[in-house]
Amino acid sequence: MIAIDIDGTLLPSTGAVVSRRNCQALREAEAAGIEIIIATGRRQAYAAPLLDPVGLKPETVFITSNGTVTRTLGGEPIDRFLLPVETARSLCPLLRPYGTTVFTFDREGPGEMVLESLEALHGRVSMWVEANRPSIREVRPLERAFDQGEAPVQGMVCGGVEEMRGAERCLAESAMASHIEAHRTEYASRDLTILDILPAGCSKGAALRRLAQQRGLGPEEIMAIGDNWNDLEMLEFAGRAVVVANGAPDLVDLARAREWEIAPTNDEDGVARVIEGVLEFQA
Repeated sequence: MIAIDIDGTLLPSTGAVVSRRNCQALREAEAAGIEIIIATGRRQAYAAPLLDPVGLKPETVFITSNGTVTRTLGGEPIDRFLLPVETARSLCPLLRPYGTTVFTFDREGPGEMVLESLEALHGRVSMWVEANRPSIREVRPLERAFDQGEAPVQGMVCGGVEEMRGAERCLAESAMASHIEAHRTEYASRDLTILDILPAGCSKGAALRRLAQQRGLGPEEIMAIGDNWNDLEMLEFAGRAVVVANGAPDLVDLARAREWEIAPTNDEDGVARVIEGVLEFQA
């Protein structure tokens, strides 16, 4: 089994098209009997179009929203975890000082994501806002998004690296700490961090562990390839952990310290090169 992150790992640094070499390597791995798992922080509707041209099997497992939702590429449900409504509501005032909070619901269409100020978020992640605008609804105050009792799959707040590390500390020291998981994705060169808030116990690694148990696989039979801190739990679970060289600098440093493999960058088809090596060894 090989679990692979999308942004910064499978995708190049610019554009939203998986390279021909990466596509071929993934298809060849599946044909050789290796189960490919795609694990992303993106929600399913935002990630699926990137994978459609790759040509993976419909039964390929797709871990989305950093591990809160797991389905096949064909849409077959496997796992889903929700933030309790009262937990989500309590997060609103706690996170408000750190910027615009977004909550994601596991449905498609307008209102799939809710926030208080589209304009405020646009200034920080304009491309994301434009790509997702049809699914976003403004609700003021944000607490009212839960008036109908629907629970979200995750929350998200983004801002500067140090600011979001402060938000992460705030959450860790709050009464919410035992009710949630916080996973950050850092882009130091852009001074941008996305801090995802998930139901307790959720991560890419936890989702991968459940799949491995269902398949009867041990960590020694699993490889994980990632680039950022939201990949940490799956990298730690896998028997062979691979971090692409363009990854978050302090994660790359950690990988070296732990003697994990450092692959070529995403722009050098690092995923394909690693998989090609596995297939060559098997042959």
